[in-house]
Amino acid sequence: MLKVKVFYETDFLMLFKVKRLNSITIYICLKCFTFALMNFSKILGHEHLKSHLMKSTDNGRVSHAQLFVGKEGSGTLPMAIAYAQYILCSTSIDKDACALKCSKLIHPDLHFAFPVATNEVIKTHPVSNLFLEDWRNFIHLNPYGNLFEWLQSIGIENKQGQIGVDEAEEIVKSLRLKSYEGGYKIMIIWMAEKMHTSAANKLLKLLEEPPEKTVFLLVAEDEEQIITTIKSRCQVLHFPLLSETDIVNYLIETEGTDQPIAEQIAQQSDGNINKALHLLHNDNADEQFEQWFIAWIRAAFQAKGNASVIQLLIDWSDTISKTGRETQKRFLNYCLQFFRQALLLNYDAASLVFLQPKTPSFKLENFAPFIHSGNILEINKELNDAIYHIERNGNAKIILLDLSIKLTRLLHEKEVS
Repeated sequence: MLKVKVFYETDFLMLFKVKRLNSITIYICLKCFTFALMNFSKILGHEHLKSHLMKSTDNGRVSHAQLFVGKEGSGTLPMAIAYAQYILCSTSIDKDACALKCSKLIHPDLHFAFPVATNEVIKTHPVSNLFLEDWRNFIHLNPYGNLFEWLQSIGIENKQGQIGVDEAEEIVKSLRLKSYEGGYKIMIIWMAEKMHTSAANKLLKLLEEPPEKTVFLLVAEDEEQIITTIKSRCQVLHFPLLSETDIVNYLIETEGTDQPIAEQIAQQSDGNINKALHLLHNDNADEQFEQWFIAWIRAAFQAKGNASVIQLLIDWSDTISKTGRETQKRFLNYCLQFFRQALLLNYDAASLVFLQPKTPSFKLENFAPFIHSGNILEINKELNDAIYHIERNGNAKIILLDLSIKLTRLLHEKEVS
């Protein structure tokens, strides 16, 4: 007798952990495959980039090393996967079978490398191949997801994932083998800026003189963090932020969002579809960040000339330092955005202000006059310096306390006339 099992989004991980499906059971997942067929038609926006990539492939001009650079939620990873599918399937005899394998991320000539670290299961020498099942689940659920969400999904959100030398050895080993299907071999390296210098150096020769029909697609958010010797060997493609129109249309057509709400979310999302989806589904991370930010600002403002308040800043620094480094970096980036929004409001650019604090006792319009031309550049510099030092495994408590003490002075700076 034919059996039909229906799964919903919350059961999606369970569905993908089924090792062998019964031949007479049909598995149906409602709303799970929004992004599953990763071809160009499913990629949000960037029509000119899609056209460029397709034309270059059709004309036989596929560069062996390419770097896709774009901010979180701009679609660099899904575009890289769609491009890989287009290359692999353009020469395939059975295009439907090829497309199906690519959509499930199981094509034998499509390889991935991404930041990893040890967790409760993988105790030593973590490499991407050991996390492939988790990776496929993650991409199918949300290919626009960010690094923090990926690290969360494998239980290492309190660590900094990296692409290490063990990974580089795996990449070299896999690409030295012949193509399984006789065509191209493609290696997608996601968050390439997290590649350790020793790993990058190990890949230099392979990037410079790759085996025939081998393509490297490096995907990054911060081009400046990629070492020059790697970047110089790549053809660089820059991705702009997604337009508000693209995000509005996606939220209406795919998520069934009412147009006024979709427009409000699109304005708040900064061209980041991942952030838009979090806002739509009431992600509570920003609420926690807001509470930390307001407590920090109030303590820093009161601390000037009041030594007893310094203890509040010490306690605050201790609280934040107990979270993972990725959380600390996300929070500091949130602070950067909060300060910029206050600056815009202070200079009568209210139409560009989308931040709406949910704390009843905190009004952005009351805070805005304290952020101006006399302190914004230095505040911005200090926050970015703190992010830089946290990324490099500095002592978070000391970094955050130092930042807090500097903020007590900067909040009282007078505006430049």
